Amino acid sequence: MNIGLFGYGRMGKMIEQIALHRGHKIIAKIDAGTPEIDFDSMDVAIDFSTPDAAFKNITDCFKNGIPVISGTTGWLANYDKTVSICNDEKGAFIYASNFSLGVNVFFELNSYLAKVMANLNQYAVSVEEIHHTKKLDAPSGTAITLAEGIMEHSQYQNWQLNKTDEETIGITSKREGSVPGTHTISYESEIDSIKIKHIAHNREGFAMGAVIAAEWIRGKIGVFSMKDVLNLN
Repeated sequence: MNIGLFGYGRMGKMIEQIALHRGHKIIAKIDAGTPEIDFDSMDVAIDFSTPDAAFKNITDCFKNGIPVISGTTGWLANYDKTVSICNDEKGAFIYASNFSLGVNVFFELNSYLAKVMANLNQYAVSVEEIHHTKKLDAPSGTAITLAEGIMEHSQYQNWQLNKTDEETIGITSKREGSVPGTHTISYESEIDSIKIKHIAHNREGFAMGAVIAAEWIRGKIGVFSMKDVLNLN
């Protein structure tokens, strides 16, 4: 499979290593300032670029018949427009805030726990995420996805950074050293605490999941999620 990489930072380089190990070719490494993009030889694009570049990168691929896997965060104000363009162009698209296979299992556990806790109003829920000091956005896209998973099955109406009340899920963001990513869901009452946690030991899991998603989406049409890739629906 011929892969075009949009964004050649740490994640792009990790994806390249895993893709090559799995027998694929990287036929383009596209960063800011890349003059021309050869879409003709691409089978799939993997986008880990920047919030400012993601929308154009993704939609240009759709217009050239290239399916897209995107893990860029911070651009989702344009997500609905992107989906519309994908459908108009009969493209294929997967966006995930986190492609790690373990994190996507964690998303399912989070949703199940939220259902179980929905009527136990004595517990207040919060989300904590810890990442390396070079991560620019806060909270992480993964933390937002976790909060949305809780909201879907509870009375909480919104999330907010560093604030919790009866209708708001508080998300705490910490930036420490070179931490790849740690996410904790806490339910606290006066009597006890219930917590679930996912700890990433390195970035390889994120990159591996993106490559597996790219392998899965080839030849398909539509907008999908990692639930489809992992058959979790």
